[in-house]
Amino acid sequence: MPYLSRLPFQALALALLIGGAPLLQAAEPKPAASAVSSTARDKAPLPLDELRTFAEVLDRVKAAYVEPLDDKTLLENAIKGMLGNLDPHSAYLEPEDFQALQESTSGEFGGLGIEVGMEDGFVKVISPIDDTPASKAGIQPGDLIIKLDGQPTKGMTMMDAVDKMRGKPGAKILLTIVREGGKPFDLELTRAVIKVKSVRSQLLEPDYGYLRITQFQVNTGEEVGKALARLRKDNDGKKLRGLVLDLRNNPGGVLQSAVEVADHFLKKGLIVYTKGRIANSELRFSATPADASENVPLVVLINGGSASASEIVAGALQDHKRGVLMGTDSFGKGSVQTVLPLSNERALKLTTALYYTPNGRSIQAQGIVPDIEVARAKITREQDGEAYKEADLVGHLGNGNGGEDRPSSKKARSEPRPQDDDYQLAQALNLLKGLNITRNN
Repeated sequence: MPYLSRLPFQALALALLIGGAPLLQAAEPKPAASAVSSTARDKAPLPLDELRTFAEVLDRVKAAYVEPLDDKTLLENAIKGMLGNLDPHSAYLEPEDFQALQESTSGEFGGLGIEVGMEDGFVKVISPIDDTPASKAGIQPGDLIIKLDGQPTKGMTMMDAVDKMRGKPGAKILLTIVREGGKPFDLELTRAVIKVKSVRSQLLEPDYGYLRITQFQVNTGEEVGKALARLRKDNDGKKLRGLVLDLRNNPGGVLQSAVEVADHFLKKGLIVYTKGRIANSELRFSATPADASENVPLVVLINGGSASASEIVAGALQDHKRGVLMGTDSFGKGSVQTVLPLSNERALKLTTALYYTPNGRSIQAQGIVPDIEVARAKITREQDGEAYKEADLVGHLGNGNGGEDRPSSKKARSEPRPQDDDYQLAQALNLLKGLNITRNN
């Protein structure tokens, strides 16, 4: 499968604190710029009146503003305003931001471990990243961050908020959060070096596997292939009877990786296609005949923190009826951002296309609706009473078929399993078992 760019960093995933649930492809600046400028020249002349107004405003601000300003500051602010007013995911990246964007594809970067966007002028949490200060502090998708170290976020640009949340590992920051319309509360987080392992896997119990993807990095497709092989090996070399693919709180990442992951579960057909205004934004991706998953029965978990690239995977598997989607509605980000490097170590992150599922669905602002809705719930276990069974009674008859007695003696405590405290995961596992029973496997 072709990658989206020949740039050294190939395709860029935007993770910690930059953008909201990104779906990115990288692009070389010259072809993209020439395509855009050519289109602009063909369609309309330069807006001379507006350019004169811009020059006049620049001159007035420079002359009359209360503090002196240089041309560079004013022009960069103008560029930020132009990009910032397009949509929540387009942005002008200064050298530090561009560098952080490139570093994020390696899965190691500094900060809090949180994906954010903007809503009503406030910073909104899209999803915390597993095993980071944000997730350990209990930050949840949908939380609104209304203050950073006591400073209101209302009126900040997203990039300003991002810069404020960054800092040296070990440095603390106080977040003021509003959750589901409740009262504001404070959380103090300690910044850390975030090392994100994008793929995790384990056997939930014999014959049933669990595969979690936390975000889509450049090598995620390859890692999923390895994880599927490892699960079979851990299952004594036998084919699995069921697999849970966990995409909850997965904020997205690299488009190509999403295609590769979906391809591991599909043998044929369209995975995703994109449509935009410029020629190189029209892309179609189809599955190859190989099936690393061996057509194992599949349940895919999604929630409101599942965005962008994770919605591509979920949408493709749902349209092809390859698995059952379970959980709650996904985030609803169906746009593609292209990274356009500039000549001065800066870059544009520009929304250039919308993506569509194989059946032609746009996810934008709607999200993926699961086949079976299962909300988060807390599992509490009731203690078994001192109930007796027939096998406990003195002088009971033996089993007529020669089977062993099964008295009510307490079972030895087993090792804790992920499904023991995760209601949605437990329901997914139960569904897989039910499917196997009805199929007589």
